[in-house]
Amino acid sequence: MKNLQTKTTVLVTGGTGFLGIHTLLQLLQQGYDVKTTLRSLAKKDSIIKALEEEGITDFSSLSFIEADLMSDNNWDQAVKDCDYVLHLASPFPAQNPEDENEVILPARDGALRVLKASRDAGVKRVVLTSSFAAVGYSIGAKDHVFTESDWTDTDTSTNISAYVKSKTIAEKSAWKFIEKEGNSLELTVINPVGVFGPAIGNITSTSLDVGVSSILNGTLNYTPSFTMNIVDVRDVVDLHIKAMLHPKASGERFIAASEGVMSFYDIVELFKKERPQYTQNIQPLEPIGKEFYKEISNEKAKTILQWKPRNHEESLLASIDSLMTNS
Repeated sequence: MKNLQTKTTVLVTGGTGFLGIHTLLQLLQQGYDVKTTLRSLAKKDSIIKALEEEGITDFSSLSFIEADLMSDNNWDQAVKDCDYVLHLASPFPAQNPEDENEVILPARDGALRVLKASRDAGVKRVVLTSSFAAVGYSIGAKDHVFTESDWTDTDTSTNISAYVKSKTIAEKSAWKFIEKEGNSLELTVINPVGVFGPAIGNITSTSLDVGVSSILNGTLNYTPSFTMNIVDVRDVVDLHIKAMLHPKASGERFIAASEGVMSFYDIVELFKKERPQYTQNIQPLEPIGKEFYKEISNEKAKTILQWKPRNHEESLLASIDSLMTNS
């Protein structure tokens, strides 16, 4: 008997990314028909190779569409016959651009382009990957615990990067579109913190390539005066799928974060304790004050969607293990 889930078609935008490849993997493993958009079909082979390394042998349920967030071309074909859309794709610059619109416009206009195409095609729900950047990058009161009701203030807050602005503006624009023009289209938003976890093939992320690698190769020789909340990429995918299906998820935001907060000092100490064989180049770091530790609540996702994230230690160790295995 055919699995009922194979009758459900899901579009994943940005299948070449760290979150994207993990999303394709889980959807295929769960029996969905999957479509994914790529800016260039030349990247198709790298996706297939990465999925093969994870045990996928049948690609009859996976199709590729060339589409760019800054162009209307092919989005009607991308969303055609789809029940759901997981919109993951958004620019993440390696450094702050001279013109912030290089990041803001693709994020905002791309989200709106996907929403409009989804509405016109009769898609049931879009799950948009936003970021904690849209939630908690304004200065809150001391001991404030950030929840989904918080928003980053891009108008009055200082020293906000183009990326933070792009995620905030894109998400606000998406909610406004649904309110004014969405018709029956449903929207759910996921706001992940720093995403870690295992790489698939050679598809990694800035968190791994810059964050973890800078620790391991010794280029990080001081403790930055901020902390990180962490979530495993596999759990972010799980939350997207839960949000895609759950009736009560429509019209809601969900923070994706595991329990606890870590500084770079904390991460170094974890690596030295649990993976000493990889730490010969790590520089000694100093602990930072508790005033830098930002508390975030993940209760909403756990309560409504029964989401159960891994702890951050497991995610970080999976990151270091996959980096060293693939190096």
